[in-house]
Amino acid sequence: MSQQYSVAEARSSLPKIIDQAEAGIEIQLTRRGKPVAAVVALGVLERLRGGRPGFRTAYRAFLLQHTLADIGLNRGSFTTVRDRSSGRKVSL
Repeated sequence: MSQQYSVAEARSSLPKIIDQAEAGIEIQLTRRGKPVAAVVALGVLERLRGGRPGFRTAYRAFLLQHTLADIGLNRGSFTTVRDRSSGRKVSL
């Protein structure tokens, strides 16, 4: 079962909405009739996140598993891409 509240209704019904979310009811919040957010129990949120690591952790793990050569790059791949000039002259 699913419940829908406008943002204005949600302000005055927050305790009820939290109780419903804890009970496993899907809560959808709308603004001007359009869905904008959902309220879910903390257990549902943790299950949705799936225990995935953050970007920094995932990137470090990737770098430990793969070398630049593995992905088709070398150390100098990006040295020619960056413009090292001081930029244009600006008059103030």
